[in-house]
Amino acid sequence: MAARRHEPAPATQRFRFRGAATLAAALLGLAFPALSPAQGLTVLAASSLRGPLDAVAAEFTKAGGLPVRISFASSSALARQAEAGAPADVFVSADLDWMDHLDKRGLIAAGTRANLLANELVLIAPRQGAVQLRIAPGFPVAQALGGGRIALANPASVPAGKYAKAAFTALGVWPSIEGRVAGAENVRAALALVSRGEAPLGVVYRTDAMADAGVRVVDAFPAGTHPPIVYPAAAVKGGQVAEAKRFLDHLRSPAARTAWERAGFRLLAN
Repeated sequence: MAARRHEPAPATQRFRFRGAATLAAALLGLAFPALSPAQGLTVLAASSLRGPLDAVAAEFTKAGGLPVRISFASSSALARQAEAGAPADVFVSADLDWMDHLDKRGLIAAGTRANLLANELVLIAPRQGAVQLRIAPGFPVAQALGGGRIALANPASVPAGKYAKAAFTALGVWPSIEGRVAGAENVRAALALVSRGEAPLGVVYRTDAMADAGVRVVDAFPAGTHPPIVYPAAAVKGGQVAEAKRFLDHLRSPAARTAWERAGFRLLAN
């Protein structure tokens, strides 16, 4: 399916967490009809996989696999959709916690879960911006914002935002920016705020920064400041598990490796 794009919110709401929007997205997921084996697979995937996963899925179909329909959103929203009964065959999360959430509830098909990809967290600015910073304990990120805000995916639930909060906390600067967060429903929405110049700084995955010519990487966060960024993938219990396993195998294939690495991901050995 074509990726859904998030339109800008009204200016008065652009920097707020919108629980109602997340609920609406979940309700849309519940109305999303299941695909029969003849129609294809339904994949729920973290927003940061948009692009390379589309390419890998297209190759799967071209090689004789079923057609693949992908729903991109935050891992938290997708996990809640699956928990509420939204039809799905495969779930690819941007962190371990939301996969654990479904696994503990018996919603992951036994023997199908594996860690698929690794990523890196970076601080970004608009391409034409003049901000220069070196990430280190106590670095002056709040001062660099001037009168603006820092774009993050929702730190309360979205993996990219949780990683960002953990990193800023480890560096001792979270209290200085906590009240200046431009909250976004997923990491690609945070990326868009910086790319459009609506936020002077943001935190996204390196792969997101590579996908948008409107931003530049200011610096990368040291790996030890946040939990490892790991993308687990699994078949969803109740879905088309046999075909989902074929798709999961394809995600780790040599052909898929090329697409992942071109986008900046690291394919993990399992």
